[in-house]
Amino acid sequence: MSTPLNHLPPLQVRERSACVCQHGGACSSFAPGHALHLIQARIASATPTEWIDAIVEIADAESGDLVVRTLDGAAHALWNGSGAALEAAEGTPVALHERYGVLAVGRAQFNVAAV
Repeated sequence: MSTPLNHLPPLQVRERSACVCQHGGACSSFAPGHALHLIQARIASATPTEWIDAIVEIADAESGDLVVRTLDGAAHALWNGSGAALEAAEGTPVALHERYGVLAVGRAQFNVAAV
């Protein structure tokens, strides 16, 4: 005789992630501007022709806001809660993958949200 399975309602099973990156903790959300997901990083690296070279114009470490200007003059306002503005000071050369929302600062990559 088999044991009956306990039925858990969806509310108890659902895992809720709360972002603590604004409070100095590790980000647990993969929403735009939060933690970079492995798949997001891989699909960005699999499409190398879509990276755009840019220079950081504004980097506000407190709010996480960044403005990068591409070499053709287009400005992109971005937000990242996991430290991209700390890593990329004003004048830093970066690469932006606009399609997948990834900002590369040297070897470090960040998930960014367009503002």
